[in-house]
Amino acid sequence: MTHTNTLIDRLVQALGKEGVIVADAIEPRYRKDWSGVPPGEPIALLRPRSTEEVSAALAICHEFNTPVVAQGGLTGLAGAAVPAAGQIALTLERMSGVEEVDCAAATLTALAGTPIQVVQEAARDQGFLFALDWGARGSAVVGGGLSTNAGGNRVIRYGMAREHVLGLEVVLADGTVLPMLNKMQKNNSGYDLKQLFIGSEGTLGIITRAVLRLQPQSAAPCTALCSVAGFDAAVKLLRLAQRRLVGAVGAFEAMWPDYYRAATSYGKVRAPLGEAPFYVLTDMVTADPGVDGERFQAMLEEAMDQGLVLDAAIAQSEADTASFWALRDATPEIMSHLSPMLAFDVSIPIGRIGEAVERMRGELEARWPGQDGLYFGHIGDSNLHLIYSLADDRESTALEAETLVYRVVSEYRGAISAEHGIGTLKRPFLSLSRSASEIALMRTLKQALDPCGILNPGKVI
Repeated sequence: MTHTNTLIDRLVQALGKEGVIVADAIEPRYRKDWSGVPPGEPIALLRPRSTEEVSAALAICHEFNTPVVAQGGLTGLAGAAVPAAGQIALTLERMSGVEEVDCAAATLTALAGTPIQVVQEAARDQGFLFALDWGARGSAVVGGGLSTNAGGNRVIRYGMAREHVLGLEVVLADGTVLPMLNKMQKNNSGYDLKQLFIGSEGTLGIITRAVLRLQPQSAAPCTALCSVAGFDAAVKLLRLAQRRLVGAVGAFEAMWPDYYRAATSYGKVRAPLGEAPFYVLTDMVTADPGVDGERFQAMLEEAMDQGLVLDAAIAQSEADTASFWALRDATPEIMSHLSPMLAFDVSIPIGRIGEAVERMRGELEARWPGQDGLYFGHIGDSNLHLIYSLADDRESTALEAETLVYRVVSEYRGAISAEHGIGTLKRPFLSLSRSASEIALMRTLKQALDPCGILNPGKVI
């Protein structure tokens, strides 16, 4: 009996026949994510139902020195969840569900395979808000979101994924379970170990449960889509809104005209406003829609008086709000239309984003005239996104475009990844954002927690 057959037999004994899918029987969706990285050919797909089964599976794979790639909702854009030949994929989809909402502690405990939207709905049913949010909320799951330290639409108000986590349960490479399901905001009993695993993309351990922080449920937000005089005016609008609506600006989404046009054509979303130099979608967290609505409108009027806002459409209903957000969430349709394409997720100091975009736009146009480059992002937290259509689908073309964009990001002292991680696609460029000593420490941590290197090898570092 071969080494692989023995490994599979052991895994079947631990997880049962339904928990182990072998080779050709693995559905195509488990072989890739949204990154465009070529599909992998894993030798098996593991479908554990519990932390105990994850632990048993990792202990066996550790014994056989076989790499394991953990998978969440497969909505990542950096290739972190794509298994290579000879590796094993481990999906957490059967470990789904909200286990507890603790109203006194304002926490929610969920399994790692739980979709973010399910968490949001469970919190809302108990009068709370789970504020971590992004367009793929229906398919992205807790474990994947935490493993990439995802950001999303409301970072300027509520923070990145790690700010929403009080406790984790994690399984290490050898099957050891770390039961760190803390519910307390204050717990300085030694190292805060959970932070090692948030943002580590499954390279240091596999998250199986999380204790998530909840926020007070607010009323329907005041929402507006604004035509703005330009990028600099958008930054001034952000600061004005934060001064006038102290602590209540929930989202501040920026769209350059090229993105807005694409969303209203490829994305088939209606255009509430006409052509403008720049667009901002913003909202205000409200407790009293009447009183807060007046404050929100007064802020917009002041912005108009200052020449920052040229026109604004204020949502009058939930349908209006949904239609405004449909513009910002039209990226899957746009990406499909522009294929082959690259999707960039970077951070640049806020004041220099506009200048950096013009640099990118000019250099890309000079190199590949006529190709679409669509710019948008959460500029209140420095995050810029770019969807760029490639002149052809050759790997060399993609690499040249990536090198160009990341070089500009580095020159502006930005980060090559804002919220989608490093995976395989950004690994060659990590040194543009992290020093040699930082990368060396990352390697030290990897060696300490995964000495055999079986967890998501070839990703991040």
